[in-house]
Amino acid sequence: MTNDIRLAFAHPIERAEAMASADPRDRISLRNHVVDVDIGAFQQERGHRQRVQFNVVVEVRPNPAPLDDDVDRILSYDRITEAIATELAAERLNLLETLAERVADRILAEPQAMRAFVRIEKLDIGPYALGVEIVRSRAEVALPDMGTDAAAGELRPLVVFLNNATIASPDLAAKLDAWQAGGLPVILTVGPLDAGLPQTGHKPTQRRIDLLGMEQNAWVLAARDPRCVVVETRTEIDWAMKHGRMIVWAPSKLVLDAVDGPGSSDAMVMTLWLAESLAATRLIVHGDVTFPPGSRVPMVRG
Repeated sequence: MTNDIRLAFAHPIERAEAMASADPRDRISLRNHVVDVDIGAFQQERGHRQRVQFNVVVEVRPNPAPLDDDVDRILSYDRITEAIATELAAERLNLLETLAERVADRILAEPQAMRAFVRIEKLDIGPYALGVEIVRSRAEVALPDMGTDAAAGELRPLVVFLNNATIASPDLAAKLDAWQAGGLPVILTVGPLDAGLPQTGHKPTQRRIDLLGMEQNAWVLAARDPRCVVVETRTEIDWAMKHGRMIVWAPSKLVLDAVDGPGSSDAMVMTLWLAESLAATRLIVHGDVTFPPGSRVPMVRG
């Protein structure tokens, strides 16, 4: 009994360890994450933000392939904080129990997550912490349908393809200002440098060279304006979209890892593939380039 009481008030990581099966899973944890929240069933709590602390442990399935130090192959810590932020932004709640359930459901929608320990505590009610702790597993929870909102809501970006003349133009900063003012996450893509690329006559190696040519030009664009942050992983892209950031796409990783990737190493074809995979609101194209046929994303000339 003494040990049970100690575990009840210990960090959820200790409870996770105590409840581990004979084949224990890997775990990631979030400790002492404090957010100001308007929550509570009592009238005196309404309209007043109070500190709420989150401690979360997630058991994850082992990755069947080597991680290769690749952030896209793990459950990112950002997914936990984003699950919390998303549920807090959805609506005002009366009960910590409801919030804990919704956070656990959202975490367990991640393909790697198998079991979630969620503890939420109010810190400002008195000289103590009041809270709830729940444990939910994938087998127990009906996974929420989050695809519609994610694809059709605020996460749909504006994708802009820049030719080299636009990158070098003196009004680049003004163009970036205008795109940001639209309120959408902005993803910039580029073609190769004007100097041209080596031609190997060998499709696999030429694809690598074409991708590297785009990435060289991405770094040229990054030097023009500090907002043009170069990213290469889907995790970085998702994070930037959720936080309304402007980024420049370095395509090699996503294109080479894709099961059903773009059928050509042409920069415009790859840009359209990215825009369609992200359900972009539209694609703005600068330069005298040919629009690929059959686009599912509205395309306009810049």
